[in-house]
Amino acid sequence: MNKIILLLVASLFLSFSYAQELTGKQLLANAIQYHDPNGNWETFKGTLKVTMTIPEKPNRNSEIKIDLPNEYFYVKATRGENTTEYTVDRGVCKITFNGVENPSEAILKEHKLSCDRANLFKNYYTYLYGLPMKLKDNGTNIHEKVEKRTFKGKEYLVLKVTYDESVGKDTWYFYFNPKTYAMEVYQFFKEAKDSGEYILLSDETTINGIKMPKVRAWYYNKNDGYLGTDTLVK
Repeated sequence: MNKIILLLVASLFLSFSYAQELTGKQLLANAIQYHDPNGNWETFKGTLKVTMTIPEKPNRNSEIKIDLPNEYFYVKATRGENTTEYTVDRGVCKITFNGVENPSEAILKEHKLSCDRANLFKNYYTYLYGLPMKLKDNGTNIHEKVEKRTFKGKEYLVLKVTYDESVGKDTWYFYFNPKTYAMEVYQFFKEAKDSGEYILLSDETTINGIKMPKVRAWYYNKNDGYLGTDTLVK
């Protein structure tokens, strides 16, 4: 019995030591191997359907088409009675509102529609649904020290990420399961320490050979206030 206990202790010690010795780039490589073992993200062509639920507001149902090799992005979002469609095709933007292409300036202003917003959606969806693979993009700075943290009662290996000024100013932390390297939480902070948000990831679905979190629940860092949930639907 004593030998078994000693072996268990030694195994736990070795596991902890390995976690401590992992560099940031090694942790990221392990996470990418888990989520995208065949390297499919770089040539991703697919459709995502996402339902966003926000307290005291109607759901927003979105159909998103991403074609990375052809630099094509499309999102059709319906909330209440209005449907907005944004297309960014090799940098060229098109806006459709309730079936009307090239809506008037008055409609654009009233509903806050713009090509800047189209590109914001493109960057938002390709970044979040391309994680952790997107952490290999230029301008992304992977910190070499891997931390071991407990978050919401669970232990994680944590990767700190900052960005070149031309890319972004926020500081991000990505929380990975220490056994599988699955990404289960990410969190970002702005310049103020109590700013920013954290996102809890749950369930999993496989799209084009990539394991993607099915549910993303958003909260404020400051007071754990609930913001909303994005859910991948079939």
